[in-house]
Amino acid sequence: MTNRLIAHVDMDAFYASVEQHDHPELRGRPVIVGGTRRRGVVCAASYEARVFGVRSAMPMYEAHRRCRDGIFLPVRMARYREVSSEVFRCFAEFTPLIEGLSLDEAFLDLTGTPASSDALALGRGIKACILSRTGLIASVGLGTNKLLAKLASERSKPDGLLHIPMEHAATILDPLPVTAIWGIGPRSGAHLEQAGIRTVRELRLAPEPLLAALFGNQARFFKSLAEGRDERPVGGDTCERSISHETTFERDLSDWHPLVRELRPLTEGLCRSLRRHDLRPHTLVLKLRTADFRRHTRQRRFAPADNTFAVLWPLAETLLRDWLREQPGLPLRLIGVAARDFASTGQLPLFGDAYAREQRLESAVDTVRERYGATAITRGMPARME
Repeated sequence: MTNRLIAHVDMDAFYASVEQHDHPELRGRPVIVGGTRRRGVVCAASYEARVFGVRSAMPMYEAHRRCRDGIFLPVRMARYREVSSEVFRCFAEFTPLIEGLSLDEAFLDLTGTPASSDALALGRGIKACILSRTGLIASVGLGTNKLLAKLASERSKPDGLLHIPMEHAATILDPLPVTAIWGIGPRSGAHLEQAGIRTVRELRLAPEPLLAALFGNQARFFKSLAEGRDERPVGGDTCERSISHETTFERDLSDWHPLVRELRPLTEGLCRSLRRHDLRPHTLVLKLRTADFRRHTRQRRFAPADNTFAVLWPLAETLLRDWLREQPGLPLRLIGVAARDFASTGQLPLFGDAYAREQRLESAVDTVRERYGATAITRGMPARME
């Protein structure tokens, strides 16, 4: 559909910008927000800090080395969530169709809304609403689909506003690296480069048999993206694209027992977060970072959608076991677990009675822990990995 109007809104250096707003004396100074432990990582860096090469997910010790005069602050998640709620209330004034990707990023379907014929005017309105409510700036990208909208916001940061009409899609997309396409990461990009596909234009013009060999039944989807066509709808049924819990170790770990001891409470915390938001995922993701800072993921899709520990923990345990068998002895510095692909609110699970019993049991456990502490009820640890 070429008559759609989709916006991608991304708050600029969100955590750091909140800190600079709340503490005016920090404005114009390099602010770095992140973990305070020895092996913490950067969660956000102000644009003043980025001049020194500081980036999100960088180890804190490296950020200290690059920016010795930086202002290093701990994460204040409760405050960021409070500001995020105001931002999303602004979104709701323009459309009910909101797909939140994180606290500071969302897609909005503005099709058919008043003044939708003037995309830039709508974008200016969204930016003005956010600024008046929070004092923060946002970048807004607009296009006929998600792909073009996100590309527009990325090209216009910070404090940007850009509309990419469909007729300009090829001009902008063609010279970009193929990894600019949604769903093509560094690993897939390396495989495509080996096949002689380095740019979006080369992907767009690649012969169908080659694309089928590379992408299987997803070949047509990726070719459409390379052409600037993207029919993915904006999902307005949840405010989160994914929910995750993770931890960075004080020292690298590589053995089953210490790793599973870290993963188990993370999975329990994930389940509690899902129940708190009344979300039931179809996919569980194991997140890992090795000692050389490379990111790795393993995932498992399942049905029906579920948010109980009884379902999610065996999946997490299996993903970890499979990883350790594939990469024996490889040191890890971070482990995490995430859930995504949530069921719509109207979709009921199969085996309803059994699901309801498990929900009641886990809700009761949540209540006890909230009242008496996280260690009031504990589950037994798994046996040695076979």
